[in-house]
Amino acid sequence: MKNIILIGMPGAGKSTVGVVLAKRLGYAFVDADLEIQSREGKLLHEIIAERGVEGFWKVEESVGESMHVRRTVIATGGSAVYGEKAMTHYKQMGRVVYLSLPLEGIRERLGDLTERGVTLKEGQDLDGLYAERKPLYERYADITVNCEGLSIREIVEKIAKITA
Repeated sequence: MKNIILIGMPGAGKSTVGVVLAKRLGYAFVDADLEIQSREGKLLHEIIAERGVEGFWKVEESVGESMHVRRTVIATGGSAVYGEKAMTHYKQMGRVVYLSLPLEGIRERLGDLTERGVTLKEGQDLDGLYAERKPLYERYADITVNCEGLSIREIVEKIAKITA
């Protein structure tokens, strides 16, 4: 079976679901945000502070494009969908699964957006970010999983069945 690539808003559960899903399927697991930090030797919010939002997106796209893995669950960063080359690469190497949650569910899960390394444009808030990204997630998704009201285990089982 091919790789499974998880996309979605910050706080949607990509990393948490990814680890559990990888264990359930016997796959490897890669957290793209950790790959970025490892490659750059800095925390996400430090990279954003130094290079700006668009500079960060370029780094994120480069890391995504350079991934060559098999039988792996990849948890992308929430802004991965801004990198068309990386998303095209992800779609070629596996099934892209959008972990969908309504805005209020995202708001409840998130703390300080800047500390999390969330890329916000000047003057943008969570509502604007959600409105901008949701169509991109839908565009790139091979599969959409509505995660509202589901436990991690239920989400994992749903993805495992759909991607089997």
